[in-house]
Amino acid sequence: MNIKWYHQLFCLLAGAFFFNAIPHLIHGISGNQFPTPFSDPPGQGLSSSTLNVCWAFVNLAAGYLFYRLGKVHYGNKWGMVIFLLGGLIMSLMLADHFTTKVNSY
Repeated sequence: MNIKWYHQLFCLLAGAFFFNAIPHLIHGISGNQFPTPFSDPPGQGLSSSTLNVCWAFVNLAAGYLFYRLGKVHYGNKWGMVIFLLGGLIMSLMLADHFTTKVNSY
């Protein structure tokens, strides 16, 4: 299956947004504070668990939109690979960010 460059971009973004939702949702539903883009300073200060749940759902909605636009499905092997690559890249970036810039929760 030949997929266009913008479908590949959407697949990558879908993976990034879906995987970014995971830590926010886990911390939020656990009642823990966790950094969001709305914390002070952004991405380093702590936001409430409620805000984290809301931010997780914004990420899930964006991820779903890009998932549909990227035409990711099991018949589209390259789309699925690029989707997972987006998730891997986001996960590695988050791991680096929270290891080096955020002390502890």
